[in-house]
Amino acid sequence: MKELLVLAEHRQGDLRDITFEMLTKGRELSQALNADLTVLLLGHNVKGIAKKLTDRAKRVLVVDDERLRNFNAEGYQRVLSHLLSERKPLLTLVGHTAFGVDLAPSLAAELDIPLATDCINLGFEGEKLVVFRQVYEGKVNVRASLRKSESYIVTLRPATFEIEEVKPLGGEIVEIPSPPSLSDDMSYKRFIEYYQPPAGDVDITAADIIVAVGRGIRDVENVPVVEKLAKAFGGVLACSRPIVDKGWLPSDRQVGASGKTVKPKLYLAVGISGQFQHISGMRSSDLIIAINKDSKAPIFRTADYGVVEDLFKVVPALTDRILEEKG
Repeated sequence: MKELLVLAEHRQGDLRDITFEMLTKGRELSQALNADLTVLLLGHNVKGIAKKLTDRAKRVLVVDDERLRNFNAEGYQRVLSHLLSERKPLLTLVGHTAFGVDLAPSLAAELDIPLATDCINLGFEGEKLVVFRQVYEGKVNVRASLRKSESYIVTLRPATFEIEEVKPLGGEIVEIPSPPSLSDDMSYKRFIEYYQPPAGDVDITAADIIVAVGRGIRDVENVPVVEKLAKAFGGVLACSRPIVDKGWLPSDRQVGASGKTVKPKLYLAVGISGQFQHISGMRSSDLIIAINKDSKAPIFRTADYGVVEDLFKVVPALTDRILEEKG
């Protein structure tokens, strides 16, 4: 029986969203290939986390070891190298995060397994794996096929696949002993401490409604005009890169290739032209509305609805109407 393996990513006792995103795509692929979907969880005292995964996979493989308490690419690679050589899964999915970028290339090189990174989609055509990636910071989508192999490794871009509610699979938890290669002499890389950067006043990646402002706002004194609209919606204010470069909003509000990737229920782009760097960070939003006086602005090619008008006419009127409806 073919097997698809998803490497669970967790931090400080919590599973990261990318794990469930990969399992959503993994389930789709496993059904198409008639393959078993397995999730691998490495860590220490992670039985509680393992139970959260049983609904989404046929089995949850757990390697519980004190030396795996904190992520260390060297330790993870020793375990994965052993398990992949032994189980030979058709496909191993890893998140394209700081976690996965540190681990996947070295693991693939050690095992001589074809690797595709930062993928936004993938599938099999016969026995060949086909992946889709973005190049030139999202300006071009590339379809690529990998050489035929009995195993592949793919890293998936976060916030690309929607986490779906699925019928529970009732997977079993299988504990696996640490391989002999996981020794105490891992000195190449050592975990020192977990450092949490100071949080901003809002987390735009967790927001259901985002109102984003671009260079069309013209002056920092006009930013509150759009911020008032965001508050009226009950959402948060975000921005494109030029606004951060000017120092008008902090970097944790930036959406795009060099900022954050978001997928709110509503994304309202105000005065944003819609260059590919920005689009790559918000294209997965459920509903995209754009306000721009330039009818040829690229943002309209991505938006579900567009308003071609001066934002200084539309935004105040829209804000007043929303507040009026709210009473």
